[in-house]
Amino acid sequence: MNIWVDADACPVAIKAILFRAADRHGVQLTLVANQPLHIPPSRHIKFLQVASGFDVADHEIVKRLDTGDLVITSDIPLAAEAIEKGADALNPRGELYSPDTIRARLTMRDFMDTLRASGINTGGPAVLNQNDRKAFADRLNQLLTRPRP
Repeated sequence: MNIWVDADACPVAIKAILFRAADRHGVQLTLVANQPLHIPPSRHIKFLQVASGFDVADHEIVKRLDTGDLVITSDIPLAAEAIEKGADALNPRGELYSPDTIRARLTMRDFMDTLRASGINTGGPAVLNQNDRKAFADRLNQLLTRPRP
């Protein structure tokens, strides 16, 4: 299993959890972003910088994904593509997207985009809190310790 991180929007606290997990479990962690990022020295952690542009990082992640990999993202379309390729997708709040729920999430995302485009202020996501970080760490640990086929 490889872990791919949509790193441009990934919270610093979540990256720190991922760095520790990659070393502890010996899994390859690759952060993909269109701007330089600082990563700790580790044979398990890599950084891939891509060109600037809409969804460039997302497309690069999808291109490199293998069945059984894990994608860390809050981007619903990227999560849907990862699931279609047989990967798991986990958001920074610890929610594991699934084939059963991703279509409803895509529909809600599109609806909210339509509202924002019409000038309605829909607000943003709540600030990531300690409960979110714990939920993420717990779910990540479950995924990294589950038996592999």
